[in-house]
Amino acid sequence: MKIGILIKRIVFLLLAVFLLTGFTISYQGYQLYREALEETGLKEQVEAIQAKEGYTEFEDLPQVYVNAVLSVEDHRFYSHGGIDLIAITRAAINDIKAMSLVEGGSTITQQLAKNMYFSQEKDFSRKAAEVFMAFDIERSYSKEEIFELYVNGIYFGEGYYTVGEASQGYFQKAPEDMTEYESTLLAGIPNAPSKYAPTKNPELAEKRQKKVLQRMEACGYFSREEAETVAAQMVAVQ
Repeated sequence: MKIGILIKRIVFLLLAVFLLTGFTISYQGYQLYREALEETGLKEQVEAIQAKEGYTEFEDLPQVYVNAVLSVEDHRFYSHGGIDLIAITRAAINDIKAMSLVEGGSTITQQLAKNMYFSQEKDFSRKAAEVFMAFDIERSYSKEEIFELYVNGIYFGEGYYTVGEASQGYFQKAPEDMTEYESTLLAGIPNAPSKYAPTKNPELAEKRQKKVLQRMEACGYFSREEAETVAAQMVAVQ
């Protein structure tokens, strides 16, 4: 058998396996998505978040806080329909290199879907279910509503599960009264709450904040001088 024919058959076989695996994962993910909705409807999940203590509406969030969260979590948030193909492609390449799910590429909408319905387990079928749910969320709610639900449904450390609770707990003020320093500090905490909670690890919290400021600069929300000015400010965290 010629080498060229053998290579073509191997490539065809690998492609067939890839497509079959992709179909299987998508089907399993869709089943998980449907089962999740049958157990608890999307409207019910949203209402549960809105009923939380410290729930804060989008218009009451400082713009600098919104920009900070978008910079570190999903800077193409307003231009995608639930998934970020660029981020997914980058994550897939890194996952293939590591032969493991080391990078997710999840959008804010996908993270909201995961927090409302799915576990934190890194599994391909669960990721597929997350995508189906993200599309559902994007069809049902505006971008501002999705962002609002997201920051009121993530963990900020110290038992704070909404942006309002975290702002009151860390800075003794409502979210709308946060300074630029406080806003950028708070935006970095959910990445690793036990690690970046400013009451436990103020130095690590500020290191994380510097990364937030770097991302804001890279995304065009701050100039270098503005980012440095914010980083130089002081805040009292009890």
